[in-house]
Amino acid sequence: MEAILEKYKTVQQKEVKVWFKAASVEKFPKDGGACVKYKDRQIAVFNFERKKKWYACQNVCPHKLEMVISRGMIGDEKGLPKVACPMHKKTFSLETGENLNGDLHAIATYPVKIEDNFVYIGFSE
Repeated sequence: MEAILEKYKTVQQKEVKVWFKAASVEKFPKDGGACVKYKDRQIAVFNFERKKKWYACQNVCPHKLEMVISRGMIGDEKGLPKVACPMHKKTFSLETGENLNGDLHAIATYPVKIEDNFVYIGFSE
């Protein structure tokens, strides 16, 4: 159980060593998410069109350990972008990964950049 979660660690912009080319911008739904695979990890990528921002985080829910976060609804809470797990509706900050309900561990987040109409996700290895 914990072995799954141990694969996922938040990466800060300054820690990025690899920019993984995930897919073209058009492959991601507007104001929604999709899942991409990097090595042995599933990463949820969100095109938050209303805010003109992109976010990436682990796809595994820390509650049920299911790969479902990319299918969650996105929105904001007092200006803070968030995603709600589709299984139990717990919400997580897309910026920091913090569980906004306060009863679960945070999820890992990753930097995202858009270059030449492609989405890149930053990893430390």
